[in-house]
Amino acid sequence: MGVRKFKPTSSGSRFRSGSDFSEITTDKPYKPLLKPIRKTGGRSNSGRTSMWQKGGGHKRAYRIIDFRRDKLNIPCTVETIEYDPNRSSRIALLKYADGERRYILAPQGIGVGESLLSGPDAEIKTGNALPVKSIPLGTIIHNIELRPGQGGKIARSAGTYAQLVAKDEGMCQLKLSSTEVRVVPEECMATVGQVGNSEHENISIGKAGRNRWRGRRPHVRGVAMNPVDHPLGGGEGKTSGGRPPVSPWSKPEGKKTRKNMLTDRFIVRRRKSR
Repeated sequence: MGVRKFKPTSSGSRFRSGSDFSEITTDKPYKPLLKPIRKTGGRSNSGRTSMWQKGGGHKRAYRIIDFRRDKLNIPCTVETIEYDPNRSSRIALLKYADGERRYILAPQGIGVGESLLSGPDAEIKTGNALPVKSIPLGTIIHNIELRPGQGGKIARSAGTYAQLVAKDEGMCQLKLSSTEVRVVPEECMATVGQVGNSEHENISIGKAGRNRWRGRRPHVRGVAMNPVDHPLGGGEGKTSGGRPPVSPWSKPEGKKTRKNMLTDRFIVRRRKSR
């Protein structure tokens, strides 16, 4: 698992880097766990463009991931470590003792042939899934549920994790990698360890065409447009706006939009707070 740098044979490859895929053991996914993805081109269900910088991109199939880890007390072994085009982390194919196969997020340091288990009596070992109440304080965990049985929602991208810091009255405190402290019910499932492929953040795109492969179209600045196209457009010569940044429909950008006060009680300390 590392970052590969390309030879500067062109302007596009001069600063380009990518994963070396050294941890990948197969390039053929398990077909029963694949599902087609229909492209939207950035358009809503009414056919109107709602995401201006979305469109194109390489065709890809969705891998069905087991975020719940609800196959309890049945041992399994890691068959393969695979690339997933839909997420930054790698995925691992598990084969259970009863013959069923499921994909999970591949934790850091996991390898082919390792034995894993889900359930309250599982060992505190990387890749095992347990209720948070069964995990010791200070343990690094990922793929954490917000509500029991909902499936993992927290710490799922490459290199992310949370640390269990406290338990009190049926609730457990988690310190996220963003420094936010949040509480979840103690019955929520979580997986021991850190999500793998932590080198993903060091990858340099290198050229615009690589973003087009991902379905990301060019982003035009508002100050470069005409007044009829954007509130920041126009002006004699080049101007930098001269007002707070806004969307093409004059909605303020950078303004906090969180309005879910029902779940504010689960946030002990927000990220970036002093």
